[in-house]
Amino acid sequence: MAAVLADIDRWFETKLFAPLERSEDPPGAIRAMIEQVTEYFRSGQRVCLVGRISLDASGDAFAHQVRGYFARWITVLAACLGRGGMTPTAAHALAEETVCAIQGAIILSRALGDPTVFTAIVGRHEKLLLDAVAMRRP
Repeated sequence: MAAVLADIDRWFETKLFAPLERSEDPPGAIRAMIEQVTEYFRSGQRVCLVGRISLDASGDAFAHQVRGYFARWITVLAACLGRGGMTPTAAHALAEETVCAIQGAIILSRALGDPTVFTAIVGRHEKLLLDAVAMRRP
């Protein structure tokens, strides 16, 4: 399981976390994150293994890695939003809500057997993120 989590971590670090952390184009980084998440989770038809581990009793053995995964995602998304002009508090809150919405969209989409649920929820959050940085950019 540790090797699987390490592989997931590498993918997210390369495809999501590093671009969100380093991009000087917050709207572009947000769009890329949404595109990557949609592709990775196959529009909600692929479970989030890290999220599943966090809910499973065996997740205690990997609690540090699971916590790190979600904390890093929230931190780098909040940093991206901050570069887009949001205050640190507002950026952190919106980043938390977005990660939560993506995870919830995965669960709901799988439960309903309907990938359009995932794309609709994630699409609404993409708009919220883009609107938030657009309102604060010169």
